[in-house]
Amino acid sequence: MKTDNAEHIVDYRKLAAVWLALLALTTATVVVSRLELGAGKVWAALAIACLKSGLVIAFFMHMKYETRLFRIILFVALVTLAIFIGLTFFDVLYR
Repeated sequence: MKTDNAEHIVDYRKLAAVWLALLALTTATVVVSRLELGAGKVWAALAIACLKSGLVIAFFMHMKYETRLFRIILFVALVTLAIFIGLTFFDVLYR
């Protein structure tokens, strides 16, 4: 377990690459929104959004450089959020 509180200095090239990836994924979102995929359009948009949020969390929020405990806490929080959203959708679906 890390005990030092040193700052994480990320190279500008890496941040620029992540930014370009986010721009490419945003372009992919726009392209998917214009395609006729039926219900697949929603799933594709959600998959792209998950990738984009993963990049933002990992690099811009520096979660990639945190300890395992913080990663586990983030994972539990996201799973809890997904469960609540899923339960809300089921409630609305079966009314």
